Amino acid sequence: MSYFTEDTTLWDITERHPETIPVFTSNGFSKMEDVEQRAKFAKSISLKMALLLKHIDLKIFSNLLIEAIEQNDADVDATLAGASKIDDSDALNITGLLPCPVRIPLLEQFNSFVKEYSSDHDVKINHELKAASMGLDWVENNIKGVTDAKDLPDLFISAGFDMFFDEEMIGKFKKQNVFADTTKLEKFNSLFDEVNLKDPRKHYAMIGVVPAVFLINTKELDGREIPRTWKDIMKPEFEKRVSLPVGDFDLFNGILLNIHKHYGDEGVQKLGRSLLESMHPSQMVKSDRRKTNKPIVTIMPYFFTKMVKEGGPMTAVWPEDGAIISPIFMLSKKEKIEQLQPVIDFFASVEVGKILSHSGLFPSVHPDLDNHIPAGNKFMWLGWDYIYSNDISKLIKHCETLFNKAIEETL
Repeated sequence: MSYFTEDTTLWDITERHPETIPVFTSNGFSKMEDVEQRAKFAKSISLKMALLLKHIDLKIFSNLLIEAIEQNDADVDATLAGASKIDDSDALNITGLLPCPVRIPLLEQFNSFVKEYSSDHDVKINHELKAASMGLDWVENNIKGVTDAKDLPDLFISAGFDMFFDEEMIGKFKKQNVFADTTKLEKFNSLFDEVNLKDPRKHYAMIGVVPAVFLINTKELDGREIPRTWKDIMKPEFEKRVSLPVGDFDLFNGILLNIHKHYGDEGVQKLGRSLLESMHPSQMVKSDRRKTNKPIVTIMPYFFTKMVKEGGPMTAVWPEDGAIISPIFMLSKKEKIEQLQPVIDFFASVEVGKILSHSGLFPSVHPDLDNHIPAGNKFMWLGWDYIYSNDISKLIKHCETLFNKAIEETL
């Protein structure tokens, strides 16, 4: 469904969809918040022209606007997410949380696949693919407390570590050998040659990753060296000068786990002492405009660094020791593999990889795809040996306790 074009004026977009106003204001269009000022200039400037002036990518920003519209309109969301549920015991149930910047194009592609596949085969598909921003609330309502594998979705997609290894969620079913990775990618993208992302036990499939990088406000450095590694941001000179995506539980917990693996309890505590405040990435890219409490370093998904205005004080830095990655996992029930395989092939396809990588800047593992990331850029991955030798859920809780205690000590 098309809500606007590149030639639609900002006035028309916000009048039809007032829920988009915060998207504009949080990305540098401060006048859009005031009705009178908006009326003065928004009627005469198109979306394309406004974004050109701000040096913001049209496709990326359009997806943010669409996501705001979709989340506000439950009826439209139901249409995109697969309409009413098919009451058929043999129907496949596909569920998951999709990264917000790519949710709409992925849904459109998947809806087309479902329509064609269902017409050619005697298989019905229910699917509920929500925005990752719905996070823990959605998980609480749909996954937590399930005790029988038959009540789980047949295929589940989401980023992060929490629910996949938590014994109260999906972790216990992995031990029961419920899932199988039947993606046909024997080798992952060469970008990941230095990290082994493929699950050796063949439970968890991976289709892409969410990298965490630094955004540096060079105006606030005040003689400090630009931090180039994760260890650098834990130095005393950056205490209470770092913004972290605490609300993005998938990525934040990936950061905590990796810091703990490499630097132990002390590293997590130092990270806590570094925290100035938690921000949404769309706030982070304009944090240099704040009058007080300006972070020097913001840690954010790579996607949002492309929203930064060129020539300004904000500079993106890919950590030399590797961008910490949160995996985008896919779990498929072994007992339904025969029926699920075409769906698995769809999500593991180069077409889906392109959406993840090119629309969302979430590097795909597909070997035939150019992720447009320099080969020298490294990744920091928790590692399967580490994952399988630790209780990840308990470790997350331990890290959160250390992190929060360190914050309290700086207050």
